[in-house]
Amino acid sequence: MSEPILPTLDTDALRPHSAHWGVFRAGWKDGTLTVRPHPDDPDPNPLIENLPAALRHRARVAAPMVRRGWLDDGPGPDARRGRDEFVSMSWDEVLDRLAAELRRVKAQHGCEAIFGGSYGWSSAGRFHHAQSQVHRFLNTTLGGYVRSVNSYSAGASGVILPHILGHMDEVARRNVTWEQIVEHTEVVLAFGGMALKNSRVASGGISRHVERQSMRDAAARGCRFVSVSPLRSDMPEEARAEWLAAVPNTDTAMMLGMVHVLVSEGLHDRGFIARYCEGWATFEDYLLGRSDGTPKTAAWAAAICGVAASTIAQLARSLAGKRVLVVVAHSLQRAEHGEQPVWMAAVLAAALGQLGLPGGGYNYALGTLAHYGKRTNAVPAAALPQGDNGVKAFIPVARIADMLLHPGEPFDYNGRRQPYPHIRLAYWAGGNPFHHHQDLTRLAQAFRRLDTFVVHEIGWTATARHADIVLPCTMTLEREDIGAAPTDPLAVAMHRIAEPFGLARDDYEIFADLAARLGRQQAFTEGRDTRQWLAHLYEKTRAGLEAQGLDAPDFESFWQRGEIVLPQKPDDGGILRAFRVDPDGHPLPTPSGKVQVSSSAIAGFGYTDCPGHPAWLPPSEMPDSAYPLWLVANQPATRLHSQLDFGGHSQSGKHRGREVCSLHPADAAARGIREGDIVRIFNLRGACLAAASLTEDVMPGVARLPTGAWYDPGMDAQGRPLCMHGNPNVLTKDIGTSSLAQGCSGQLTVVQIERFDEPLQPIRAYDPP
Repeated sequence: MSEPILPTLDTDALRPHSAHWGVFRAGWKDGTLTVRPHPDDPDPNPLIENLPAALRHRARVAAPMVRRGWLDDGPGPDARRGRDEFVSMSWDEVLDRLAAELRRVKAQHGCEAIFGGSYGWSSAGRFHHAQSQVHRFLNTTLGGYVRSVNSYSAGASGVILPHILGHMDEVARRNVTWEQIVEHTEVVLAFGGMALKNSRVASGGISRHVERQSMRDAAARGCRFVSVSPLRSDMPEEARAEWLAAVPNTDTAMMLGMVHVLVSEGLHDRGFIARYCEGWATFEDYLLGRSDGTPKTAAWAAAICGVAASTIAQLARSLAGKRVLVVVAHSLQRAEHGEQPVWMAAVLAAALGQLGLPGGGYNYALGTLAHYGKRTNAVPAAALPQGDNGVKAFIPVARIADMLLHPGEPFDYNGRRQPYPHIRLAYWAGGNPFHHHQDLTRLAQAFRRLDTFVVHEIGWTATARHADIVLPCTMTLEREDIGAAPTDPLAVAMHRIAEPFGLARDDYEIFADLAARLGRQQAFTEGRDTRQWLAHLYEKTRAGLEAQGLDAPDFESFWQRGEIVLPQKPDDGGILRAFRVDPDGHPLPTPSGKVQVSSSAIAGFGYTDCPGHPAWLPPSEMPDSAYPLWLVANQPATRLHSQLDFGGHSQSGKHRGREVCSLHPADAAARGIREGDIVRIFNLRGACLAAASLTEDVMPGVARLPTGAWYDPGMDAQGRPLCMHGNPNVLTKDIGTSSLAQGCSGQLTVVQIERFDEPLQPIRAYDPP
């Protein structure tokens, strides 16, 4: 139910909306979209400035498109995917063809041959949540699909944390709040830092960005922030942080060195360990070298992580007896053996006796997302039911290429061994694997193995270019929805701001028409249109408000108001606080009910790459003479993942149209590279171009190239393939973190960098095929 777009801009013309990077209001003046952050947001995220230029950009998909090879030759593996031309088609014809293909695959191969991909952050709206929409369609219409588990952001931590403390949400989301840090914390020890570019986004939206001010207030009170990272920028200036520049992927070794100091000098909390922990003796044997002959001393750690032994020892001693909060960023576990720093940080906090104290202990990923460090709402938020999946097969999300390339072969995961399913059709909506997956050349080969690849997209991403059927969907500003998150006290009526681009349709409308062709429309829609679904989903929130005796407006009133404030639960510290107060009455959800310093369950799996206690395990790739630099492929500051890379704010962060690679002046000088030069970054897997930026905020021996530049493959003058735009995932290695979690390990790789003096080819990533 669209509303007319008002031609002039005034206070009344601005309509409420929400995105993962903030709540805002938007309206039109003289044909130009204006976006303004919520007036109560103390630190608005500039990512909202990507919206105006993106809305009608040439990169948008304007009509249903079908790949020429699929249309001419029918379904089947095809080496032309990613390089073929597309044919425009009417909605009726394309949906008829797609419905027929879904029937064929199900009849010939069963639902076990259909993969519901759709991993991504497409919309903050709870109804037009693309992943929920496609999964609901596949469940209610076909009977199920092969799913993925966990996330690219936290694939290792999501598996290891339940073994040692509890579900990740309990350790990351319902634990220490920023309020506690401001009031209680004496030291925040942040491995991987607490970069504001990360903590300013939240799935479902965020109305108040409090992280910057909270760090400023805590520092002003005397809280000491210590950032252990190869990048100074991983902690904001407001924290007044000490920067310890550590070699990438060595945090576990540094933590081991610190705990060795605590234990050897009798500074660890023996009483806490005895009462609240299980498996300390096994770990201590490893720590002190009794089990392997190598004591994990500060000097041992220093040789690995590059931080002086005296600094490691002094830091460890300074923490004893203090209210210390240990934090590990998502980035640390997005690397080979990523389970280890997540586990070791919990052991460090336990050795200090801090778990469960207000503002103390261990809060995994605090500072990584705006969800974390906040109170939890006391009423439920809207969420679209996905239906029941009749297929039991699944893969860890980052093993998509392995699955497509090796159907039927076994893989290990969390103590189980199972075969990869043989997928014939993949259905994607709301995600771009050519952003978040590794080794993009290998990924492209994997997608060419499919019979059919279907994608709903707003723009011509590399994923859309590798598809067989591309269906244009609306972007968030072109539809109505409800914005809400479990830890944000504002529910937002997301009004439609713009008419759909070209022939774009809502995902829900596309799936409803497909379901009708398959004879299952009622099962999918339950007889509701979009506005009726919004009212239905909102009712759960309204009923929760009414049950507490609070103002509970009906849906139409809520829609007219534009937002409502939701009550929140007390700041009670979650399961770790309850365990600290009463370990017998509130045991942790672990095998022992205690902190698992060691795990007999994990030990029993027999994984050499994830033993039964936290350990330092060197990665399979380290810098050498051929590829002497670490490359950190972290999250970008000017966009969320690859979303709206063609938006104005994202484009402002590029140089000569390329993504910017930061490196230390000494490393640049050794290669004859100057500020602003275009450079070629390469290794055994691939190469890409980027613009060089020289800074001492990156430690020597390390370069940084953020993810999210749209993949733009081409050839240099010597016929060597490279991404013209600067996507680091042409370089990263496609392996799991370990046999336990099989998480994404794309944060780090090794590279060489050289100045690129050839004439530059134009960026074609945003041009329609």
